[in-house]
Amino acid sequence: MIRTIIIEDEKPAARKLERLLSNFTDLQLVATIHSVEEAVDWFSKNEHPKLIFSDIVLGDGLSFDIFEKIPTKSFIIYTTAFDQYTLKAFKLNSIDYLLKPISEEDLAKAIEKFKSFLPSEETHNALEMKSLIKEDQPKLSRILVKIGYNLKVIKTEEICCFYSENKIVYAQTLERSFPTDFTLDELEEVLDEKTFFRVNRQFIISSDCIKNIHTSPYYKVELQAQPSEEITVSRERVKDFKDWLVK
Repeated sequence: MIRTIIIEDEKPAARKLERLLSNFTDLQLVATIHSVEEAVDWFSKNEHPKLIFSDIVLGDGLSFDIFEKIPTKSFIIYTTAFDQYTLKAFKLNSIDYLLKPISEEDLAKAIEKFKSFLPSEETHNALEMKSLIKEDQPKLSRILVKIGYNLKVIKTEEICCFYSENKIVYAQTLERSFPTDFTLDELEEVLDEKTFFRVNRQFIISSDCIKNIHTSPYYKVELQAQPSEEITVSRERVKDFKDWLVK
């Protein structure tokens, strides 16, 4: 039996996941935990499970805080309503990332993926696992931004570009720009490369928002919405930029 736990602060969501997992007879659910504090206490006193299903945003913090305080070799499948934490999730033993509401089909696929990482012997090759995870990493489709005391969900398809200014990365939509918690390097790893391209150290642009491209005396891109600064394609990126445009 595969020892499994759930970390979920919303009790209805926890009960639904318990019900879905009961269909998998080789999984043994040993605990359902509802907070960061409770999880840290549980992990410090119990044998770590083979598989963890964990929400990310809990009532008393992020579940990442648990695994930074109590390192684990358990496999983790994150369950959350937001996908802005994709990059960090995959740096912390995550093998999949399920967006709520979780469907039976997506859950079955995630469990099958988990089982594919289980070797015949007890130990597993961490480097090989990370390589496989990176190849199958989902792309960012939404981000969460803060506006005063409010939160707003923005679909990446609404974003014309991401740009860096005064050490803050902004997401530019047709409406306005919003500060984010990402770096451009992080965004490069999780954005869909078919839609987004990093033209220089300061800008990642969307092909869906390109209004015009000037080629003389240098490549300059005009977007439907952008900050006041012009967007130029660095010389070393011009060839890749042209290849990207026709993908």
